[in-house]
Amino acid sequence: MLPLYQALDMARERDLDLVEVAPTANPPVCRMLDYGKFKYEQAKKDRESRKGQHASTLREIRMRPTTDTHDLDMKAKLAEKFLKGGDKVKVTVMFRGRQMVHPEVGRGVLDRVADRLKEVSVIEKPANMEGRFLSVILAPGKEKAAKETVEAEVRQ
Repeated sequence: MLPLYQALDMARERDLDLVEVAPTANPPVCRMLDYGKFKYEQAKKDRESRKGQHASTLREIRMRPTTDTHDLDMKAKLAEKFLKGGDKVKVTVMFRGRQMVHPEVGRGVLDRVADRLKEVSVIEKPANMEGRFLSVILAPGKEKAAKETVEAEVRQ
């Protein structure tokens, strides 16, 4: 334990800064270091840790109860691309006019899309009606879980 003026003199002699590391400790703890270099290294670590992260976003794919099978396949393929990229997908069926009387047709459309994507996704929020929209939210999942299971079996 050194007095403050003595610690500052030692830091100046070595061309370093005196940085308070733990101000709440009793007595407070200080270190002698090059503060500019320290801040640079800290920023570098932060950048490196953010590099591996991917912010998951919610993508939406809209269709109608009368959407044809080929168009459904194309939209499902697009949803699969989003899911493999790590994004969540909200698949929505929009109803107009008298289509609202038959929500089971829209539910069938959502079931076909969810069935086609069951290899790469899990249903995060099941189908529910919000006004004139029937939607389901799919999250990427089964593919990653399957990979982890295979890796665990290989290790054993």
